[in-house]
Amino acid sequence: MPETRLPIRIAGLRPLPALALILIGAGLGGCGGGDFGRTRQDFRNDDMHRWLGAEVTGSVGLKPSEFQLTENERQLRDLAYPLIEPPRSRPAWKSVFGDYQPLPSPWRQKVAFDRAAYGRTLIDEPHRSHASRYSQLIEDVRNDITRFEPFFAAAQRVVELDRKRNAGLKMVSELSPRERDDAVARMEENTLIVQWVQQCLERRISSYRWALERLAIQAPDNIAADADRLIGELAAQTANPPVAAQPVIGRAVTVRG
Repeated sequence: MPETRLPIRIAGLRPLPALALILIGAGLGGCGGGDFGRTRQDFRNDDMHRWLGAEVTGSVGLKPSEFQLTENERQLRDLAYPLIEPPRSRPAWKSVFGDYQPLPSPWRQKVAFDRAAYGRTLIDEPHRSHASRYSQLIEDVRNDITRFEPFFAAAQRVVELDRKRNAGLKMVSELSPRERDDAVARMEENTLIVQWVQQCLERRISSYRWALERLAIQAPDNIAADADRLIGELAAQTANPPVAAQPVIGRAVTVRG
């Protein structure tokens, strides 16, 4: 039996079969992501980045804390994620489908860091002109500079409060072993998250420099000087953060005073 098609006419357009419209509607309705590249709603919640603490402690053989996150600790994790996620690692079209995924900490990764990955992606992506590649690099570096101060301001607040928490452990009456373990675990989580961000910033700077060097030989442009200046600014900030993480796992980070 031949398929029945009901033409739907719109002024100025060719009629579309009803079946085609149904399929288009189903495709749009089936997209898992939010509108305009936003993370889809079912991924959003106040503790959507809580997994960072469990990941860092689990990756070094420690147990995560069972304590609820404080507002400052939640903000620390929210501000850490954009600096942890590798730049240009999630194309805009993928974010439409809400492909938010937890990331492995640097202590868990078995594959060596590839400093050229960012540059290859930047250079290989279709661009109308080489200037747009420089513009994208500058935008990515500037975004990191913009994120730097809010993250480390949050880190400093958390570290200072953890210092008071650590001192208070000696004064709590009838402190149970579980309570002590959870308090220590939370301080370790916070410390490791700061260390994670610092390592990622150092890697990002290395990646940005690799990309700029390749752009400079493939498509020389005076705008390269602007990119180099911004990378240098980010490198200077990263080398002297207001909160410095100790290299030994389990020790509290220190605040530069």
